[in-house]
Amino acid sequence: MIHKTAIVDSKAKIFENVEIGPYSIIGPEVEIGPNTILHSHVNIVGNTKIGKNNHIYPFASIGTPPQDLKYKGEKNFLVIGNNNKFREYVNINPGTEQGGRATKIGNDNLFMVYCHVAHDCKIANNIVLANNVQVGGHVTIENYAIVGGSCAIHQFSRIGEAAMIGGMTGVLSDVIPFGLSLGNRNNLMGLNLIGLRRSKISNENIKKIQLAYEQIFKSVNFRKNIDDLDEELKENEFIKKIITFINNDKKRPISLPPGIK
Repeated sequence: MIHKTAIVDSKAKIFENVEIGPYSIIGPEVEIGPNTILHSHVNIVGNTKIGKNNHIYPFASIGTPPQDLKYKGEKNFLVIGNNNKFREYVNINPGTEQGGRATKIGNDNLFMVYCHVAHDCKIANNIVLANNVQVGGHVTIENYAIVGGSCAIHQFSRIGEAAMIGGMTGVLSDVIPFGLSLGNRNNLMGLNLIGLRRSKISNENIKKIQLAYEQIFKSVNFRKNIDDLDEELKENEFIKKIITFINNDKKRPISLPPGIK
């Protein structure tokens, strides 16, 4: 159902059972998948592809040009998966030449009021961005991460799987999978134990992750500490995710516990 006050370009591709509410605007290169609901006053433009069963709330703005002075009008993309919720005033930008031209958002994510996701970001699945989270360009957020309200995530930062970022944190350094990070400039404060238990990871594996965490971050020489880990710990599927995350980008700073030497 398309409300009579909505403006939908004739070239837009609208699938079955899509609802487009009052005063919404849909551009010519937009594709909206089945059973997606635009509640009202929603603006979707650019080369934007949206999957099925998404809910987009009033005054969301999706697909508008990147807020990047390097952007010169090159062809770019925004790809959004299924079952996402974009609450009021959420803003999502497509990519730039420097970042592969694409912003990608997966499935089953919740973007609360006033969230901003900048150009070239990669947002995976089952992620929660609480109210007023500001995500800079080229940021990667992995599955099941939770970012607390009013956080600012610096460009090129990485947030690992099932990590938890405390509210009002400034994220300048990467947060390992299963990590708990917070502070004016983020420090690693331990493991996201609540998230681990909610994920139904066994107590045995949680104890192994804790042991590996203690050994890896016993000093600032955390990369050498990884090499010194017991081989059994290195082969644990969850610890392997932490090690892989750290080793995948050796140029980026890793969030460390405060006070380690």
